[in-house]
Amino acid sequence: MAFMIAQRAFIKVYLITMVEQHKGYGYQMLEDLRRDFKAYGYSPPQSEIYRALHELVQQGILYRTKQLKGNDPKVDFQEIVLYHFTSDGEDKAKLYKKQVKTDLDRCLGILNKAVADNF
Repeated sequence: MAFMIAQRAFIKVYLITMVEQHKGYGYQMLEDLRRDFKAYGYSPPQSEIYRALHELVQQGILYRTKQLKGNDPKVDFQEIVLYHFTSDGEDKAKLYKKQVKTDLDRCLGILNKAVADNF
């Protein structure tokens, strides 16, 4: 719906919050979001998670580092990409979240009016 928030903006807010909480890497973020929204029938597509992370990197909010998953380099060969704030990324993230909050508040108003008017 045109009056609803864009899926990518919605996902980016969650990804920013996860980085603020030092929560992991892309695939873990995807799994956490899928678990958290399962009860609502929403499963964010993997492609959207990675596109959103890529955009946050392009916007200068995040940067990537790579490390081996696990603590034993003899056994743990899987490399993961971790996301961190750039030097001014936290400020940019706060501004972005503030803008999205305005959109979310507008959407909530529209949805609450629709429920009140029709049910």
